[in-house]
Amino acid sequence: MTAFDAQRWISEPAKDSGYGRTAYQRDRARVLHSAGFRRLAAKTQVHTAGSDDFLRTRLTHSLEVAQISREMGERLGCDPDVVDVAGLAHDLGHPPFGHNGEAALHIVAEPCGGFEGNAQTLRVLTRLEAKVPGAGLNLTRASLDASCKYPWARQPGRRKFGVYADDRPVFDWIRSAGHGERKCLEAQVMDWADDVAYSVHDVEDGVHGGYLALRPLIDDADERAALCADVAAAYSDEPVDELAAALDQLLADPVVTEVADYDGSYRSQVGLKRMTSVLTGRFVASAIGATQSRFGTDPVRRYAADLIVPRTVRNQCALLKGMALRYVMRTRAAEEWYEQQRVILVELVQALSRTPQALDPVFAPLYEAAESDAEALRVVIDQVASLTDTAAVTWHRTLVAAPA
Repeated sequence: MTAFDAQRWISEPAKDSGYGRTAYQRDRARVLHSAGFRRLAAKTQVHTAGSDDFLRTRLTHSLEVAQISREMGERLGCDPDVVDVAGLAHDLGHPPFGHNGEAALHIVAEPCGGFEGNAQTLRVLTRLEAKVPGAGLNLTRASLDASCKYPWARQPGRRKFGVYADDRPVFDWIRSAGHGERKCLEAQVMDWADDVAYSVHDVEDGVHGGYLALRPLIDDADERAALCADVAAAYSDEPVDELAAALDQLLADPVVTEVADYDGSYRSQVGLKRMTSVLTGRFVASAIGATQSRFGTDPVRRYAADLIVPRTVRNQCALLKGMALRYVMRTRAAEEWYEQQRVILVELVQALSRTPQALDPVFAPLYEAAESDAEALRVVIDQVASLTDTAAVTWHRTLVAAPA
């Protein structure tokens, strides 16, 4: 790593902790100790936070992504703390109620450029977190670059993006090396770790929660075909027949068939954890092996290499995502509570725009300083996005649903 990589948006005095602490170790500590990171404990991953002691929240998911990122990155030669930071920080911008809340805020935020969880993460890291005035957590360039999952602005035809228009100055500073839309290796590692974690773990949570049964997939060819069609439409550019071959291979694996008749018993839970562990390890090891086959076994980092993920492994990861989509997310999305979540967030934005004095002391001055309606709306969006699930419900009850 170079001095360029270790630069911060706002220069800080050198710190001597007495034991050679690196700039990237300081970055990791700043994320771990941030308010936004703590709030992830009460934000939905797939299932509403707090609805079940077994199921994951955004916090536990982020810790798992960080662990996978750190181990994978370290084996490739990345600075372990940089990839750890990226894993810990990657979901800091996600709002209450998971992707359901993200979709609701994107609609109501259209007048100020939309809402995207990854663009919001950059905003939290570089502006909103209370550490260094005007710079958020003021992380190093390398750590911020590693956290940029979608290093481009909003574009027609692309739902995902990584920066809002008014955060462009710091984004351009982070990306000043001139790599276009190419992600650094650390960001690619974090991105794959995120895919692995949420695909495997969402299936684990779905099986345990009784939303997803693997036996029908194993026994029913029509159901397998329907799943492959869903995956081709939502998660993959691969032909359906390629996905079908990858699915057959996945479902024939003994660690998968062992949980086909999951019943919640201790023995079944052991089998489910074995499946989770084996698939995670396989997906990670395959990417490491393929990358080293392409670029050699010497340490690589930053823009010296790209992460290579074998086709079959990528397809199997996409198929696991499809299982969570088809059997968990669509089922939950039909529930009345999911519609209520969207209403809560939209009505909160509307209520705070009418009565900005209700904004908390962090956001109220920013609202007062806004020079346009769009800037004022963005402040309200920042406030609502920062809330936990429980806080969003409470604020809505106080500001909107309270009896006259």
